Amino acid sequence: MGSSVRELAGATPATRDRYIDLLRVASLGTVVLGHWLMAAVTSDGIGNLLAVVPGLQLLTWVLQIMPVFFFVGGFSHALSCRSLLRRRPEGSTDSVYSAFLRARLQRLLRPTLVFVLVWGAAALVVQLLGGGGGLTGVTLRLVTQPLWFIGIYLAMVAFTPPLLKLHDRYGWGVFAALAGAAAAVDVLRFAAGVPYLEFLNFAFVWLAVHQLGFLRADDRIRRPAALAGAGLASAVALVALGPYPLSMVGMPGERISNMAPPTLALLCHGLWLVGAVELLRAPGARLVAGPRVWRAVVAANGVAMTAFLWHLTAMLGVYGAMLALDVPLPEPATGAWWAQVPVRIAAAAGITAVLVAVFRTFERPVSAVLPARGKGSGPVSAVGVTLALLGVLGLSMVGYAGLLEGHTALLIAVHVSAPAAVVMALGGWLLVERAGR
Repeated sequence: MGSSVRELAGATPATRDRYIDLLRVASLGTVVLGHWLMAAVTSDGIGNLLAVVPGLQLLTWVLQIMPVFFFVGGFSHALSCRSLLRRRPEGSTDSVYSAFLRARLQRLLRPTLVFVLVWGAAALVVQLLGGGGGLTGVTLRLVTQPLWFIGIYLAMVAFTPPLLKLHDRYGWGVFAALAGAAAAVDVLRFAAGVPYLEFLNFAFVWLAVHQLGFLRADDRIRRPAALAGAGLASAVALVALGPYPLSMVGMPGERISNMAPPTLALLCHGLWLVGAVELLRAPGARLVAGPRVWRAVVAANGVAMTAFLWHLTAMLGVYGAMLALDVPLPEPATGAWWAQVPVRIAAAAGITAVLVAVFRTFERPVSAVLPARGKGSGPVSAVGVTLALLGVLGLSMVGYAGLLEGHTALLIAVHVSAPAAVVMALGGWLLVERAGR
């Protein structure tokens, strides 16, 4: 891998925005580290450090940087889609949509589906052998939860071509419309008590953040300090005066979450973060211009999704080993617990590295290739990506616990089981593959 990374780093075009690549790696790395740190595991089960020490919830205003990943995604999607549009034959917008979805879904869904199938087989074997209780059962339930992010990200991919077209015409107006829609949803939710409407903000909030990436691609975020200040001030006001909780990540048992579904407060938090990382753009670009740093970023980008998919497996494996070896698990947030943190994180990082070495081959980048003239089906691709994202989201909700009992979870208005979710994800991927050829 070392020589290939060196070659890729050396072949980087001078025009490439390396800072964006650094942000992609840093945002996913921070999410992984946050998950490892927040897990408060005892012999009685798994809790959340932020619930044990509520004062630490303020750290989520800096460390909940998933909006940065969606912002970076918008930037990358805009460049990729425009490249295809420049190369398309006359009147073949349909094939552009198919090619764009196929390339993006290959990179996202290949490692995801491998993860899903490996864990599905393991869960079935464990439960056929009579296991599935204790930490094993918790693992089977929790290990798929991060897939929500991939499901939402697939929706961002699907909406890129039409929203990019609107962006080219209206610019900041598209962001304003999405942000206004997110605000209207919250008003109707909290002031009027309209039920179920809040789930629309899974689209409006994340699409608004994604749209900021389009603006960054056109160099139209020219006052990042104002953006960061307005976002931070608005988030503070909403939390202080409104019904929004302090934490920018979901908390166990909370009646209202800023994350699920996303709220206007989380969107304002995203504005603050985007403005902040844009303020750091110049020093960040200087940092990543160094050959060693750039090679590290290239290497990390090549396995980032695989590491994200398997990091909870690694963390839960560490705790499982500790329980099996009768290593004491101190009460969370005590001195003994904090003393164990570096060792646990180092062990989880080591196991993640092993899992990445095993599964990284499925994360190879795929170039977007336009289908032959007259081929490529946008409608079929749209159906495929919809099935795939619903399958991935469904699996993130239902998990692999209770496979033999037919356990289900409510996805929008339909109860979905883990096998059904897997079939949807696989079927959607195959449809996009076929439509993009």
